[in-house]
Amino acid sequence: MQRLKSSFLLVLLAAVALAQTASEKPSVDVRRVGARLACQCGCKDSVATCSMLECGFSKPAKEKIAQMQAAGMGDDQIIQAFIRDYGAGIYLAPPNALGWIIPYAAVAAGLVVIWLFLKKYRQPKPLAEIGPVEVDDPALAKYKEQIEKDLANLE
Repeated sequence: MQRLKSSFLLVLLAAVALAQTASEKPSVDVRRVGARLACQCGCKDSVATCSMLECGFSKPAKEKIAQMQAAGMGDDQIIQAFIRDYGAGIYLAPPNALGWIIPYAAVAAGLVVIWLFLKKYRQPKPLAEIGPVEVDDPALAKYKEQIEKDLANLE
């Protein structure tokens, strides 16, 4: 009998834990709207992606979005309501064409710079034929004579 009670208690506890996580998980609609709103807790994420546990802003905001959706409000109406309540800084605009082009343009510009650098410094430049070098300095001539004597002694 004791074993049956403990098994029942374990199953009941697991069901309660699963029920809590399922109710806290926002729906796809809530996440879609929350992705366009900035979390105000200071984390630089959206309401849908805030990674703080028990965030003081995103959790109530998700609940408010769900309530507004249940009342029949559209995505734009909900976003306008949040902008009216919290200011224009809460709105996260979807990336425009410039936001998608800049990273690729930066990579292309970097590759062009690398290509130009390699093109300039990879090819050896021909040396001009200048002939034998004459030494004008008498001190250097003295050392040249010493070097010539030392080389003759080596042979």
